[in-house]
Amino acid sequence: MQEDCSRSPTYTVACEDYVHVVEFSPFSSGTPASLLAYGGNQYVVVGTCLFQEEDMEVEGVEFTVLRAFHHELRVDALAWSPESHLDKIPTIRFCTAAADRKLRLLTSDLQDRHEVKVMEGHTSYINHLVFEPTEGKQIASVSDDHTCRVWDLDGNKNTTLRLRSPGISVCWHPEEVFKLMVAEKKGTIRVYDLVTQQAILSLDCGQSPLMSADWCLTNTIKVGAVAGNDWLIWDITRSSYPQEKRPAHKDKARLFRWSRANENLFATTGCPGKISSQLLIHHLGHPQPVMLGSATVGSGLSWHRTLPLCVIGGDRKLCFWMTEM
Repeated sequence: MQEDCSRSPTYTVACEDYVHVVEFSPFSSGTPASLLAYGGNQYVVVGTCLFQEEDMEVEGVEFTVLRAFHHELRVDALAWSPESHLDKIPTIRFCTAAADRKLRLLTSDLQDRHEVKVMEGHTSYINHLVFEPTEGKQIASVSDDHTCRVWDLDGNKNTTLRLRSPGISVCWHPEEVFKLMVAEKKGTIRVYDLVTQQAILSLDCGQSPLMSADWCLTNTIKVGAVAGNDWLIWDITRSSYPQEKRPAHKDKARLFRWSRANENLFATTGCPGKISSQLLIHHLGHPQPVMLGSATVGSGLSWHRTLPLCVIGGDRKLCFWMTEM
């Protein structure tokens, strides 16, 4: 670990506008490069990223724009479908949430075919959404309307789970497709069985508001969250109360995301300040963050599928931080 742990991004990519959301696809693109989408006011850009850690001929990062999509309003959340791939016949599919309380399912072959399916039903702000990860035929979304809704790709609601407070985060189990984790603002995280539509597990922050939660998909006994200034980690086989909890951000924490490459690595961001947002990368074996960065009016947070590298959107740029395993 470096002496001065506050450091500038490892790589940056210039963008034309302010970036509000950014997401690496958690699924293989079928090529060496990773799919990445970022969005902001009335647009989503889809591209590929290849880093020098993956290809010695690349200097830093090679970002290639595949397509810019018009989006009627600002994009507030975005999720990738496992059906997106670039080999054989390329298909891009992702879903967005916007302030008009609608989901938009966008599908493109990156040539002539481009479809937008609008899904309506939520009666308040949509905070997070996710695709069923094995086949991608369902989407789950959570909202301030105190529901988690599961949709098919035609926009039909298959399931509505009634929550006791606003739904903040939703995660699908990577193999057991009937298990869905839903985090609520008042500090409760539940795992639901979608067959019976009953909660089979409940975790408690002991504080609120819960701002963000994530299921560790490389080791699903681990759940993490941020509430107030703290990050919290549960071992779901042991207790409904957090196993570890530490203060992280003076200005309240905003997002929590597990690394997809290492089950002991996770990142948190602080609520955007007037000028910059703080990024902290933590390792479960270390009492202090292993890395600290900041992005001008930073927003969003996503980890690369195989590298210990995360991205944040900012003012006309994407900021990437590489960390040690």
